[in-house]
Amino acid sequence: MIHVYSGPGKGKTTAALGLALRACGHGWRVRMICFMKGDPNYGEVIVSGSIPNFELIQSGLPAFVKKGEPSDEDLRLARKGFELAKKTARDNDVDMLILDEINVAVDYGLIPLEEVVEYIKNKPVNMELVLTGRYAHLQIVKLADLATEMLEIKHPFQQGMQSREGIDY
Repeated sequence: MIHVYSGPGKGKTTAALGLALRACGHGWRVRMICFMKGDPNYGEVIVSGSIPNFELIQSGLPAFVKKGEPSDEDLRLARKGFELAKKTARDNDVDMLILDEINVAVDYGLIPLEEVVEYIKNKPVNMELVLTGRYAHLQIVKLADLATEMLEIKHPFQQGMQSREGIDY
């Protein structure tokens, strides 16, 4: 199946990680490619090596990408991550592939929408594909078997609370 977790609320990557943990518990091989997230202090990066059958690859800089003004390195790393996703599909060596923040990478112009749509249409039948990130394009949502929009109703950021280790990263 194809899963899409999008929307302005918290929990998109968290939902994908929950699926990964569940799948790994049943012996599935899971690869997670994190676009636009290069900071080594994310909790999932820290623990990833200790989860059997789970591999996490970061394909982004630690700093945020400025929309409309990605650096050459932002573009290079996004391309590198997407090429790994294509190789993963060709090799068909995982049961689940998570493309974390791919929707944002598309929206920010780091990866062309047409390439992602083509990728989704041609993914291996036996590979579960999960795409996360705000701004999921309607073409991607239409291809999904399951699409969830995380809607922010209330968030501590609104009261000035900063990101919290172990909860937000």
